[in-house]
Amino acid sequence: MTKTRVPVYADNAATSFPKPPEVMETITAVLRQTSLSPGRSAHKYSLAASRIIFDTREALAELFNCVDSSRIAFTCNVTEALNVGIFGLRGSILQPGDHVITTALEHNSVMRPLRYLQQIDNITLSILPIDDNGEVLTSELPRLLRDNTKLIVANHVSNVTGAVTDIEAIGRQKGNAFFLVDAAQSAGVFPIDVDAMQIDMLAFTGHKSLLGPTGSGGFYLRKGHDLQPLKRGGTGSNSEMEQQPDFMPDIFEAGTPNTLGIAGLGAGVDFVMRTGLNTIKKHEQHLCRLFCEGLTQFRGVTVYGPPVSRNRAAVISLRLDGKTESEVAQRLDREHNVLVRSGLHCAPGAHQAIGTFPDGTVRFSFGFFNTEADVTACLQALKDISDD
Repeated sequence: MTKTRVPVYADNAATSFPKPPEVMETITAVLRQTSLSPGRSAHKYSLAASRIIFDTREALAELFNCVDSSRIAFTCNVTEALNVGIFGLRGSILQPGDHVITTALEHNSVMRPLRYLQQIDNITLSILPIDDNGEVLTSELPRLLRDNTKLIVANHVSNVTGAVTDIEAIGRQKGNAFFLVDAAQSAGVFPIDVDAMQIDMLAFTGHKSLLGPTGSGGFYLRKGHDLQPLKRGGTGSNSEMEQQPDFMPDIFEAGTPNTLGIAGLGAGVDFVMRTGLNTIKKHEQHLCRLFCEGLTQFRGVTVYGPPVSRNRAAVISLRLDGKTESEVAQRLDREHNVLVRSGLHCAPGAHQAIGTFPDGTVRFSFGFFNTEADVTACLQALKDISDD
């Protein structure tokens, strides 16, 4: 048994760790130096908090090539953002009995709202299948489109296999459907251009590859689209009215925002942009390649998802013959200080598509702060467990 002294964190698809030092420094400084209530007063602390939120909105708009930062609204995570999109369409764009298309690789943050709409609004749902590489067959989209297809929802990167969906191809073929993209696993690693990709709404989270804290996230909404907000209340604007403001971003930002989390998110986005998406992506894909090539030396290991020759994320799902997924994950933690996630990863449909339902897989997910030594430690730990 070869136990590493320092834990190897290989669960970045859940939440990135560690965070850049400037994220922690920013959160500490904001907490010490200013009030966290923007837009509610005209004093210097409130104005400083408003500036923090504005600057983070501007940074995200630049990252996603959005010309108007007011089209970015903050939520507590990507799940809330996806709920705003899916339920906000009801009664306007999306009527009872309408048709929706999604993919076989979706997270429950998409599938559960859609299944709920099947129950209450009788929407019909079509699923874009995957090919032998585990990648979404976007070429099947024209066949699935109908006259009443009002919504297409697709994740950019699978949180189970690291497969990258050709979002641009969907954007070209979407017709008049509203196109909602789940960028939980891609924002901060893969380039996203909301105009070039013809994305109507982009949902993102702050605590994964954008390197911010949990409790932060949001969405971009293309101008010309109106959604019903999930919640209504104080915004600091139009306080004389008892109706929710009808302009962005205020319409979606009722209640005092998570200023501290948004400050940390802004610092994370600044780090990503200063470092460069290409640099981050190349490093993570290099680690992915080293890990997958190392796994080829193992007997009794099954790896799921696209080969390393494909454009893919550093999210790798596998199984060891004769070992349960929970056993492998527990032994990696307790015996080798390697931290991963096992099971269905809140994406049962994806596991059904790749043939690993209901037990799931062991998932390794490497981030920008992982090293080649981390990969070596993961491979050695797996070897010890598989040889046992």
